[in-house]
Amino acid sequence: MYDLALDTGSGPAFVGFGLPPASLLKFPPDELPATVPAPLRDEPTWYQPFNIPPGLYNQLLDIRVPITIASVYAVTVVILNRVNKSRGYKPYAFSQTRSFKIFVILHNVFLAVYSAWTFAGMVRAFRYTLPAWQENGLVGIVDALCKCNGPRGYGNAATYDTTINKWSIQNPEYRLAEGGVPDSTDVGRLWNQGLAFLGWIFYLSKFYEVLDTAIILAKGKKSSTLQTYHHAGAMMCMWAGIRYVAPPIWIFTLVNSAIHAMMYTYYTLTALRVRVPTIVKRSLTTMQITQFVIGSAMAASYLFVYYTLPPVRFVPTTSAAPVVAATGLSWVKQVAFRAAGAEGIAENVGHVENNLGAPREVVQPGPMVTCMDTSGQGFAIYLNVAYLLPLTYLFARFFVRSYLYRKEPGPQATHIHAAEKAGLDALKGVSREIQKAAEMSGETSETTEDEAIAKSRSTRSHVQDTVDNSPIRTRSSAAKKARATESQREPEQGFSTVPAGKGAKRISKEETQSAGGPAEVKTSNPFGVLGNSN
Repeated sequence: MYDLALDTGSGPAFVGFGLPPASLLKFPPDELPATVPAPLRDEPTWYQPFNIPPGLYNQLLDIRVPITIASVYAVTVVILNRVNKSRGYKPYAFSQTRSFKIFVILHNVFLAVYSAWTFAGMVRAFRYTLPAWQENGLVGIVDALCKCNGPRGYGNAATYDTTINKWSIQNPEYRLAEGGVPDSTDVGRLWNQGLAFLGWIFYLSKFYEVLDTAIILAKGKKSSTLQTYHHAGAMMCMWAGIRYVAPPIWIFTLVNSAIHAMMYTYYTLTALRVRVPTIVKRSLTTMQITQFVIGSAMAASYLFVYYTLPPVRFVPTTSAAPVVAATGLSWVKQVAFRAAGAEGIAENVGHVENNLGAPREVVQPGPMVTCMDTSGQGFAIYLNVAYLLPLTYLFARFFVRSYLYRKEPGPQATHIHAAEKAGLDALKGVSREIQKAAEMSGETSETTEDEAIAKSRSTRSHVQDTVDNSPIRTRSSAAKKARATESQREPEQGFSTVPAGKGAKRISKEETQSAGGPAEVKTSNPFGVLGNSN
């Protein structure tokens, strides 16, 4: 274990980093201690406008509540995804109504305002929880973040001892409430300052947020795996953090509420058809990924942190005998000097001896304790980290697919491109059918090939006539037509024109001579360039 020595105003202290104790790895975690309910306020405040009955507080933290809701939610999403697929992902009729659109806007506005309120309340809680650096330095801040129950002050926290299953306070100046539990009137620690109330409400809000998925499904769309995993996992993680009073749950409540305030504001604007730049959505996704990475690292660090309690001051018992001996010896010396007439020396000897023999106070660092106390707190951390790691991967994959590898939309197909593509597809289809028919008949005679060529030419001519007669004109078709006309004007020399259905054949020498002799050539060549040379 690595220890960092610190010098505080009250004496030496240490903050250590090491492997978590085996007691935090127990599964299933211990049921004790029971969750400490949120404190009851005499008057409503903006950060706690109402009181939560202690019985209701613990009833909704029963493990069956989040498991049932998360399971029903996941199964329902899978079923409705298949239904939407069978319907061709068409929106339901009620999702196109004005009342539904108003509901979506109000839903997003409510979650945006609620998330901002939660964030403001958590900021206030931290303001009254974190001590000043001048008080005890780093170890005082570590104590405030690790221990969330009890009165304010380094070493004054109420902790749960798993060996005797009881709450205790190290400082004898403070006491527990009736029943041996932390006093709800204590101030200065994160639980009573707002985490107990705001965290519990934030836990319940995860059930309400499934309406996000319901809106997506109502529009006929598919709810992604990321959406389902995100909502179902958030229910379980918030439950574990509040149920076992795990201090790191403040990270989820504080940071996630801030991200949600911005995210649902964005959703509100899109529901109002306000154009939002893509960089805003990209930034929101980046912030979500960042909170997952930093949040999981911070939560996991709670398992490895140790620190010492306030220093212990005492007087060693071994110094009592020398003090008594020195006192007796000084009295004998005083009597001897007075007998010799040295009264002044006798007084000085007694004074010096008393100063030298005065006991000295010893200051030692307090006992080393872990940041987490119970197996339930350890379980809550493991569950949150196990949930955040895959979630980070899913969000990162979504970010890469949506923004990094996103292809720009190509130009829309015009009528010209459609006509060209139709003609080419028709020609390719005809060629494949002719080749398939020839292979099936098994005939490879010259006549069969000629017929196939003739059929191909006839079909191609028909397709070309269709394209030519089309009101749509393309530059490529015009160019092809011009090239075809030019090639017809210049037939290949030495080949005779044959009717369709017969192969072209080379003209023989006799046919050439009969077609035109030297006299005809000479007639057509008056200058005698092509005449016989002697």
